[in-house]
Amino acid sequence: MHLDQIKQALLASYRSDGGINHLDGVNLPSQESVNQLAADCMHLLFPGYFEEPALTDREVPALVDRLLARIDQRLTAEIEKCLRFAQADNAAAQARELTTTFLARLPDLRRIIKTDVDAAYAGDPAARSVEEIILAYPCVLVISLQRLAHVLYNLQVPLLPRMLTEYGHERTGCDIHPGARLGPHFFIDHATGVVIGETATVGAHVKLYQGVTLGAKSFEVDADGHPVKGVKRHPDLGDHVTVYAHATILGGDTRVGAHSIIGSNVWLLKSVPAESVAYFKGDNLVIRSRRKVESLVGNQGAPAHDHSWEI
Repeated sequence: MHLDQIKQALLASYRSDGGINHLDGVNLPSQESVNQLAADCMHLLFPGYFEEPALTDREVPALVDRLLARIDQRLTAEIEKCLRFAQADNAAAQARELTTTFLARLPDLRRIIKTDVDAAYAGDPAARSVEEIILAYPCVLVISLQRLAHVLYNLQVPLLPRMLTEYGHERTGCDIHPGARLGPHFFIDHATGVVIGETATVGAHVKLYQGVTLGAKSFEVDADGHPVKGVKRHPDLGDHVTVYAHATILGGDTRVGAHSIIGSNVWLLKSVPAESVAYFKGDNLVIRSRRKVESLVGNQGAPAHDHSWEI
């Protein structure tokens, strides 16, 4: 088959197989531009870490000027595209206002993101420095971008929040929906294969390991069989919760109480009280008092403080 024949077949498919064409419509946000926006935001959040030449304190104001101007221009343009896609009125003026609101949140976001870096350093004995955390730990990228995207999500900007978090997903294999509410001091060890759904809530000082899913049990559907949007579908984790590798916690009415531990490979569809340990013994899910389990392990010669024992 010649190239012209292939071209004609493709053109025919564009006419006959709708749903994956976007022709003669509004200009959609550019994935390449959004990816550059994500990279520029990371430079602004962590000045001196991602620049090729060393950065001195005297050079910081000029760097911030350049980055802010570039982010301001790019973000306004991409938000305007998103608003036009959603058929919003006065898209240009709204985009300008939303961009200003977003940029004004950056100092507060930096303070929260610093707690995530601190949590990673405190939570991983293999970490040798904060510099190593910022430069080499994927959780920093994926959590930071989610916190940025969450601001846009709360401002009801369409499309763009998901595109920002997808940049982190592609880079790390960790998928956090921009709608998820994350508390401070959040650490995802290894940050690979983790999925956190839109309506999940994560408390302060929470630690997840690789492969953890905070997902939905099933989708509610309307009379026409379409998924119902905007309902609570994903679980909530209280403060100081630890979830070990490949655990799956499902359901909008599932709560994991504060200071609880969820063991590896646990499949959890019901709530767990505070100060609990959930693990499998044989084929049975066991939920016990954390203090009682730690006391038993301590009596066997192992120290009874956090993360020093195995189930």
